Amino acid sequence: MDLNTVEVVDRPTCRDELWPLGAGDAVLAGGTWLFSEPQPQLRRLVDLTGLGWPPITLADSGIELAATCTLAEVSRLSADLRARRPDWAAAPLLHRCCGALLASFKIANCATVGGNICLSFPAGAMISLCTALDGEVTVWRADGSDYRLPVADLVTGIGTNVLAVTDVLRSVHLPAAALRARTAFRKLAPSPLGRSGVVVIGRRDTAPDDGRFVLSVTAATVRPFVFTFPEVPDRDQLAEAHASIPLDAWTQDAHGDPDWRRAMTSVLAEQIRAELA
Repeated sequence: MDLNTVEVVDRPTCRDELWPLGAGDAVLAGGTWLFSEPQPQLRRLVDLTGLGWPPITLADSGIELAATCTLAEVSRLSADLRARRPDWAAAPLLHRCCGALLASFKIANCATVGGNICLSFPAGAMISLCTALDGEVTVWRADGSDYRLPVADLVTGIGTNVLAVTDVLRSVHLPAAALRARTAFRKLAPSPLGRSGVVVIGRRDTAPDDGRFVLSVTAATVRPFVFTFPEVPDRDQLAEAHASIPLDAWTQDAHGDPDWRRAMTSVLAEQIRAELA
């Protein structure tokens, strides 16, 4: 869709050129959502691709995904890691989460990690991935400082997050300890290729990494919920965690009623608990 109110497209090549940013500006990475509907409030686009960030950086400490890294690149990384990091048992989860997003190959080759997280929609595939793997974002501020916070704390509701208008999401870090873990993935949607209605991911860390059990709930809820246990919980402990999700936090839209999402989350969480026990 043409954005006929946009008067300027800037393409900064260094950090200092990103600002100032204001209410009539939008940071552009892939633009798959930005160009999907009218944006009458916008007057300027700031294209991040000119900054030349490496999409993926591998290190012993984990994976750094640039905000401009595409979902297709994340998906392909699953296969690449089998050879390069065979001890990272969670590698297949990258591809599975990318597949949970209802998107053509054209979208997957343009949509970005940063855009998916910053949109902060319940069915955000990168939100599911990053909350399950203890992902932390690095955010650039206009004053030259940075801050980091978990993706689980960044998203606050449907389309809302803690980012200020002048903040720019730089990257997401997935720690090696989470990548070494066994994982289990469950997704439900109203149709086989439909938008995710419920996504539940479990993770069991290795014994040297303290053996924690982590369960993340996304899509079913308006914001991510992540539960961490020192070991695999029993049925009652898992049920107690599930019951702690407020009734008004369950998503209500055309892709599923809150009661259905709540019930299915409980069923899938128990399946994951049994699988990772």
